[in-house]
Amino acid sequence: MVPIFASFSLLLISALFIVADCGSIGVNYGRIANNLPSAAKVVELLKSQGLNRVKVYDTDPAVLHALSGSGIKVTVDLPNGQLFAAAKSTSFANSWVQRNVAAYYPHTEIEAIAVGNEVFVDPQNTTKFLVPAMKNIHQALVKSNLHSDIKISSPIALSALQNSYPSSAGSFRPELIEPVFKPMLNFLRQTGSFLMVNAYPFFAYESNTDVISLDYALFRENPGVVDAGNGLRYFSLFDAQIDAVFAAMSALKYDDIRLVVTETGWPSKGDENEIGASAENAAAYNGNMVRRILTGGGTPLRPKADLTVYLFALFNENNKVGPTSERNYGLFYPTEEKVYDIPFTVEGLKNYHDRRSPVAGNQPVNGGKGGVSKSTTGNTWCVANGEAGKEKLQAALDFACGEGGADCHPIQPGATCYNPNTLEAHSSFAFNSYYQKNGRHMGTCYFGGAAYVVTQPPSAYSILLSLFNSAHIKLFSA
Repeated sequence: MVPIFASFSLLLISALFIVADCGSIGVNYGRIANNLPSAAKVVELLKSQGLNRVKVYDTDPAVLHALSGSGIKVTVDLPNGQLFAAAKSTSFANSWVQRNVAAYYPHTEIEAIAVGNEVFVDPQNTTKFLVPAMKNIHQALVKSNLHSDIKISSPIALSALQNSYPSSAGSFRPELIEPVFKPMLNFLRQTGSFLMVNAYPFFAYESNTDVISLDYALFRENPGVVDAGNGLRYFSLFDAQIDAVFAAMSALKYDDIRLVVTETGWPSKGDENEIGASAENAAAYNGNMVRRILTGGGTPLRPKADLTVYLFALFNENNKVGPTSERNYGLFYPTEEKVYDIPFTVEGLKNYHDRRSPVAGNQPVNGGKGGVSKSTTGNTWCVANGEAGKEKLQAALDFACGEGGADCHPIQPGATCYNPNTLEAHSSFAFNSYYQKNGRHMGTCYFGGAAYVVTQPPSAYSILLSLFNSAHIKLFSA
């Protein structure tokens, strides 16, 4: 016989699931792999799991046709490489919308267009084309009378923040405010759209295990962290990161803009030095994220801001470059088998429990107290990824020394760090200058996959060592 108190508790929990205002869970469907199931099978998988929102990184006809009539809401993407054309040519924007959106809507329920992705860290210098491209794509939607149904935004990485800790001090990078953020946020306000944000607590935890507790990063029970700026107590790193973005918008007087988390996730496998990358931690993060979002409630700063969150990613993608973690963010294997068992619906949450190992692993080296701040050890540097290829390295080097504002004087001919005179060595110097200048924030050592964070000083010797010894390399991106 079930005790009365237990029965009442179960009834209360059930009622919570039924009546609470709540957010929505979606998933990112990336396809950088050569072994994925057909688009038709993927749609059936999404439906079987109760996932009714999906974000894709292009406008592949096979995928959009497969989603037709499925009832699944879709966010499509205009790639970074097409920003210039969309910004400079209204005819291109009109043609793109007709060919990739209007041709499928409304049978394929396209609800949003992501114009670019993490444009501010794109080594191709596409930042200045972002807002004009967004405006032209919007005008193309107006021309097709789709502007009321389909919203336009652009996902930003957390590296777009100048400050993210404490959350109340959140602010955007000064050089982006006037040319990009103010006009973009004004556009979002005028069109009734929302800011797209990619947030990865994993990267903050991985590089700051001395000051961030694993429980705080995984939504597990912890004493919380009080923000001295506003007195609010945070119980998860995710909430702290999102509120830093809200605070940054508030500082510019855009308190009314909604926010959608277009990417977040945790890898189920990683290299030896990728601390915290495990199936157990990935299951805890994503499972607890689903519970956090679907049971309602906003963030400490915006308690009524129910969030839509897209988990990254649907599948493990075997053709991704970089550390092992990059190929292991998937919720499913290409065989459609779950990498770990978590629910995606309110109904599934009723029987969900975070099954943590009885032996704690990957804990903070000093027993961390749930804090989230910049590492006090200062022992991370940014070096070039030799496998990225000369073209990508050169483009990233040009960005770092140009728009990025890195100090590249020491690698000029005749200067102190000119030798060794190789593209990789010069790139490592420039990337590290940019990384340190930007306070080692998440995403500032990525350069489109052309760089890694390392834990050894980037002298000429250690640069070469890091390029050949993957045990000393880890990715640090948003």
